[in-house]
Amino acid sequence: MPAVIRSRRLAVALLATALLSSCGVSTQSEPHAVDLPRRPLTEPQTNAAPEGPTGDVAEVLCMVRDDRLVQTVRRLAAPPTPQQQIDHLLAGPTQAERERDMTTALAGLSVEVRVGDDARAEAEITEADEGSARTDETLAYAQIVCTLTSRADVASVMLLRDGDRLEVPRADGSLSRGPFYGSDYIGLIAPA
Repeated sequence: MPAVIRSRRLAVALLATALLSSCGVSTQSEPHAVDLPRRPLTEPQTNAAPEGPTGDVAEVLCMVRDDRLVQTVRRLAAPPTPQQQIDHLLAGPTQAERERDMTTALAGLSVEVRVGDDARAEAEITEADEGSARTDETLAYAQIVCTLTSRADVASVMLLRDGDRLEVPRADGSLSRGPFYGSDYIGLIAPA
């Protein structure tokens, strides 16, 4: 009887192996590239030719429309560094984005970004005219925080000036020295 049980177990094991190997999915020990759509799935299809270079990597930037944050996705050939992504944000909307009424609240700012091992970005902010009062500072800080936290390698952002933490408003108007999260500005994000 033990020989019969062994034979049945062997048959079941061979059948399971055959079924699993015939499903068409091979095992892999390394990750592989996946082809993604050429445009964001949340954005309506347009007939206009894309502006600027296109690629397989999505870069999320938070622009402003009607005093609300709106995400725009640009396609790049290679993943941007956090600094490159902020530089693209500081450059403002493209012509196609301006035609969709996107603007920025970041005029006159420069930002230097460092990301630590703890997934916290430090954004050192300098204004061209330090004495000017900004009426859109909440939107400006929200643009920086939400753009950086759209990255997989950034969980939170510290906003600094001359190495000291800035006390800045969140979407609800409360002041904080951070760290800041994208959720701190969720009330400013326009519905999709």
